[in-house]
Amino acid sequence: MKILVCISKTPDTTAKIAFTDNNTKFAEAGVQFILNPYDEWYSLVRAIEIKEADASSVIHLINVGGADADPIIRKALALGGDEAFRVDSSSQDGFYIASQIAAIAKQNNYDLIFTGKETIDYNGSSIGGMVAELLELPYISLATKFTLNGTSATVNREIEGGEEIDEVTLPAVVSCQKGVAEQRIPNMRGIMGARTKPLKVTDPVDAETLTSINSFELPPPKAGVKLVPADQPEELVRLLHEEAKVF
Repeated sequence: MKILVCISKTPDTTAKIAFTDNNTKFAEAGVQFILNPYDEWYSLVRAIEIKEADASSVIHLINVGGADADPIIRKALALGGDEAFRVDSSSQDGFYIASQIAAIAKQNNYDLIFTGKETIDYNGSSIGGMVAELLELPYISLATKFTLNGTSATVNREIEGGEEIDEVTLPAVVSCQKGVAEQRIPNMRGIMGARTKPLKVTDPVDAETLTSINSFELPPPKAGVKLVPADQPEELVRLLHEEAKVF
């Protein structure tokens, strides 16, 4: 089994967010970056579990980003990836990123491509579907359980109001979320071994950029709490209607 896991560098959820260049660029100074949790905790760990069940399996990692993503890639290698590709590009356009991943995937004939449900910074949830389309492969999103059955897989996925169970013949692209696997922490042996695992830096292929960022905007500050006496329900109704606009 040859598996490709797509990984991203994202800001830590506790980071203080600010913007520069007239709110058109994210200010990275002083920000702690992490391996995107959906990529790390679910898609990568599920790939590692597959390899543990079948030692002949190989896990490749791919990231589209600059050299500042290398520590994140090394962490993924420490967890259990065998080798990694980094496409040297700083683009944030989903189609452009998907095109770079697809180009690498076409060269290596993977049986399975895992992505996280989404990144925690842009929350686009679009890369997996575009990669599948570019490779002309089936795509299943929002997987909460992935069971491998030889050359096919059973995938439980979350849908509105319930769960759907799909059967798919490999090769395929699957995006993963909570439930697929449990978080792991790199051990010392993995950390030391990651230093010598291959990390191949490649130039990006020509691809369209379909979107651009005009500006970022922080959410409005939270308003103060209003306390309504228990004997004034009509005032609570008025506030909900006129200020909170919940009905």
